[in-house]
Amino acid sequence: MSELADWIEHALGHRPGDLALYERALTHGSFGEANYERLEFLGDRVLGLVVARWLFETWPNEPEGRLSQRLAALVTRDVCAEIAREIGVQPRLRLGKQALDDGVFRSDNVLGDVVEALIGALYLDAGFAAADAFVRRAWGDRVDRLSHPPRHPKAALQEWAAAKRRRPPEYRVVETSGPDHARRFTVEASIKGLASATGEGLSKQEAETAAAKALLEKLA
Repeated sequence: MSELADWIEHALGHRPGDLALYERALTHGSFGEANYERLEFLGDRVLGLVVARWLFETWPNEPEGRLSQRLAALVTRDVCAEIAREIGVQPRLRLGKQALDDGVFRSDNVLGDVVEALIGALYLDAGFAAADAFVRRAWGDRVDRLSHPPRHPKAALQEWAAAKRRRPPEYRVVETSGPDHARRFTVEASIKGLASATGEGLSKQEAETAAAKALLEKLA
């Protein structure tokens, strides 16, 4: 337990008062009913508020729409999973045997959820200021690196099709695989009569985004 407390202090910047909160944040549903899902729900909102305020301060002249684009890019599962790997979440995940054998600890979806759960635990244990400090430190210069607000791949593909007077992109699930706790989707994105590409993800939305990105790269 002291090793976990030491890691939390190093990774999150706060010595835990209620260690059970962080244990739960690191617990996957395959391990037991007391898992990270409720804390992830809370942490997602705390993360959104921290980043929204950060963007509001950093880009004082930008309209709401562009700030929303920046926010969406900074709180994605991919970014949260990057943070998880940087702070060393993977070896501390509590997984059931089957989930461990299936390599769930490599899942961006799970790692991203756990980071949000840890933020939720930190907020409950130490308050908003501690959560704010962790996010700003962990996300580092990612806010400043966004010199232009990015477009979501699906929105960019939709705009590309409209500009070329093509029909809107279509998305089709072509395969689902894996156990229930680690379901993987393969989606095909296509512009009728022109081109198609596939993408994978642990949700339909994630797979659609990957497919749209792949199709944009093919069309470039």
